[in-house]
Amino acid sequence: VFQEMAKAECHFINGTEKVRLVERHFYNRLQYAMFDSDVGHYVGFTPFGEKVARYWNSLLERLEYARAAVDTYCRHNYEVDAP
Repeated sequence: VFQEMAKAECHFINGTEKVRLVERHFYNRLQYAMFDSDVGHYVGFTPFGEKVARYWNSLLERLEYARAAVDTYCRHNYEVDAP
């Protein structure tokens, strides 16, 4: 049995003043790629992850969508996530 998982996390600093989105991709409990909104592009952690990250970074629409998710996903859902 193989398992693929993606997880998105929003980190809020000073309310919505500084917001960071981290999107992680796992295969069999091993993180192979990650998007960090502070970095602005995908980073690979395994040989396969490096290939995937290179491909995802070449898709400008996907990269734009991931960068915009800070506002459309994190800031939009701040009231739900805030304590």
